[in-house]
Amino acid sequence: MTIRAIYENGVFRPTVKVDLPDACEVEVEIRQIKGGSRIPSLDDVYAILGRRHSSGEHDLAERHNEHQP
Repeated sequence: MTIRAIYENGVFRPTVKVDLPDACEVEVEIRQIKGGSRIPSLDDVYAILGRRHSSGEHDLAERHNEHQP
């Protein structure tokens, strides 16, 4: 049986459901897939969200009251 998995935080996570009983022992041969699509980890997402965005406005709070009812 050949399955694809993502290696993340020290654990191999299958990308599809695997029909095996829990805690069964398996033998694994590892081959890295080059250029395949990779699901971003939470660290990747937080790195993107942590980047600064420049809106061109120096002080966004300065115009806060313009949008209040």
